[in-house]
Amino acid sequence: MRALLLALCLLALPAIAAESRLSAADVKAIRVIVSAQLDAFAHDDGQKAFSYATSDIREQFGDADTFMDMVRHSYAVVYRPASVSFLEPSQEHGEVLQQVRMTDGDGGVWLARYHMERQRDGGWLIAGCDLARLEGSAT
Repeated sequence: MRALLLALCLLALPAIAAESRLSAADVKAIRVIVSAQLDAFAHDDGQKAFSYATSDIREQFGDADTFMDMVRHSYAVVYRPASVSFLEPSQEHGEVLQQVRMTDGDGGVWLARYHMERQRDGGWLIAGCDLARLEGSAT
């Protein structure tokens, strides 16, 4: 009986792993959302940038102006990147992360890790962003 259960579990692993992978449509949708928010920052459209955040983030900051002030001061490279390069999204502990390599105006290299959250309608919104400066420069 144990051997049968073990065999069934082993047979199910590839299906479980495949199910947890992001589809090409999800990868594209996530990039569209992150790109749209970056575009909104570039055009100082706080309302639009704020609309790509989850309800938890919107509740945390209260309004688009407060959100934009935080981004300008704490995420300057995200607010005005000199270059943007999307890496493949990954999943860690059940969370979807979209990593984006960015450079700032001084040539500094950064890694932005966007925490993505699937919404009830199947779409994606940004649930947070971690930012880390990488060694070296873009040149």
